[in-house]
Amino acid sequence: MKYKRVLLKLSGEALAGDQGHGISPEILESLSNQIKSIRENETEVAIVIGGGNIHRGVAGATIGMDRTSSDHMGMLATVINSIALQDCLERAGVQTRVMTAIEMNEVAEPYIRRRAVRHLEKGRVVILAAGTGNPYFTTDTAAALRASEVNANVILKATKVDGVYDKDPVTNSDAVRFDKLDYIDVISKGLKVMDSTAITFCMENKMDIIVFNIAGNNNIAKAISGEKIGTVISTEN
Repeated sequence: MKYKRVLLKLSGEALAGDQGHGISPEILESLSNQIKSIRENETEVAIVIGGGNIHRGVAGATIGMDRTSSDHMGMLATVINSIALQDCLERAGVQTRVMTAIEMNEVAEPYIRRRAVRHLEKGRVVILAAGTGNPYFTTDTAAALRASEVNANVILKATKVDGVYDKDPVTNSDAVRFDKLDYIDVISKGLKVMDSTAITFCMENKMDIIVFNIAGNNNIAKAISGEKIGTVISTEN
C-alpha cells in the first residue's frame, strides 16, 4: 500500500445510500468489508463521519433553530453513525474504537490524541465522532484537524461522485472532472470539495486529499494503493 496511515472521511449521506436518509445496512456492510481488507494489508485507519443523513445543522438553523443548538444535534448524529459503523466492523472481526470530541463515557472514549495514535499503532480502527466538539465547524474541518493530529499520510474523502467537477455532475451533463488540483485552484474556482476552512488547513499542513466514489468496487483500497482514482488535491500538482 502507498499509504501507511489514512484518514477516511465519510459523509452522512453516503451511509444513507439510495434511501436518502437514515443508515443503509448494505452500505455499512460494504464499508466494513472494504475497511477489513485494508486492515489485513496493515494500513492504519482513522475515520471521521458526518451526520447529514440524520441531521444537518445548517438546515436546522435556517428554520429558526439556534445555530449552536443545531450544530450540537449534528454532532450527536455523527456519534449515532459512528456506533453503527463500529458495530458492523466488530461483527466482521475488526477491532474498533469510537472516540468523541464531546465526553459521553458510557458509549465511547473521549478523544485524546496520544490515545488515538496508540490505538492506530495497535491495529485498531479509530472512529472519531462529534466533529471538533465546537459549533460552526464542519466535519470536513474535523477531518483535516484529526488527520494532522494523528499524522495521517492522506485524507480519503469518499463521496457519491467519482471526483471533483467544475460543476454539479448530477444536474449538468457537460460537467468536467479534474484528475488533479492544487489547493489554490479549489479555493479560486469555488469548487465544492470541502469547506474553505478545511481546504486552507490542509494546504497549510501539506495534507493531500483524494476524492472518489465510495460506491465503486474496493475503491478505498485502490486509493490507498496509489491507483489513479477520483481527484487528487495536493500542493505538488
